[in-house]
Amino acid sequence: MLDNITIIILTFNEELNIEKCLTEAVKLTKKIVIVDSYSNDKTLDICAKYDCRLYQHKFTNQALQLNWALENVEIDTEWVFRLDADEYLTDKLLEEFLKKIEHLSNNITGIYLRRRIYFMGKWIKHGGIYPTLILRVWRNKKAICEERWMDEHMMILEGETITFNYDFVDDNSKDMSFWINKHNNYASREAFEQLNDKYELNELNVVALKLFGSQEERKKYIKKNIYNRVPAPFRSLFYFLYRYILKLGFLDGFKGWVYHFMESFWYRFLVDIKSYEIEREARRNKISVRSVIKSKRLNKV
Repeated sequence: MLDNITIIILTFNEELNIEKCLTEAVKLTKKIVIVDSYSNDKTLDICAKYDCRLYQHKFTNQALQLNWALENVEIDTEWVFRLDADEYLTDKLLEEFLKKIEHLSNNITGIYLRRRIYFMGKWIKHGGIYPTLILRVWRNKKAICEERWMDEHMMILEGETITFNYDFVDDNSKDMSFWINKHNNYASREAFEQLNDKYELNELNVVALKLFGSQEERKKYIKKNIYNRVPAPFRSLFYFLYRYILKLGFLDGFKGWVYHFMESFWYRFLVDIKSYEIEREARRNKISVRSVIKSKRLNKV
């Protein structure tokens, strides 16, 4: 167990997931911070069993919630680890942390981890999904979360990064109705970001777009400069075919078919519909797209 790392977990009604998350997290450190958005299920009762430090703060989006935690929670450890409530560490990743983190050179300020996604109980290995490299661990005060409504990433303020070899797992135990409702909400936020890119409305604190940069920099470059330039009626279909056929998503079986179809076609098409609705409302009311987006944010769309 390490005493030089704090884990931050954002929660809201996570009684089905948080126990597994915390069971593995306490094997790494006892210093666990929960930032809860006023859950009304058993989430807080479960967290209390693990002696977590508990804070509650009104939720706007993931980026603002995490940055609030980094600015307002007292963290006295050298390292910070952001973990979601439906995620947990594998034994091999835990062992890698215990062996490596205390021996990293001072110029290393961020650590990328490999995410393994489970969907309907199945590990999704194909379609370009595995491994997704995400910067989840950083030296205290050496990173901030980019200011986006969706698909936010951590930004290292100084120093260099490394990538650990083993996985953490993303495995949400909630049902398909929850997945659909969650992604409907995500699609609204993604539409904001899609239009922010189209009309160059983005704030300053965002990850750079680089074709030959990190994985998230490359993905954001491709999304803005290639994907978003394909006509809306076709790009979600092309993206699904790319992932399901060219990236071998069909090898994930029936559950993989459901995942790849819903995540790369249904979800992306829903984003395009919501973007179209925002632009149509702006034209109809003769106001700017920025004004419509601001109104929908205030109304928590």
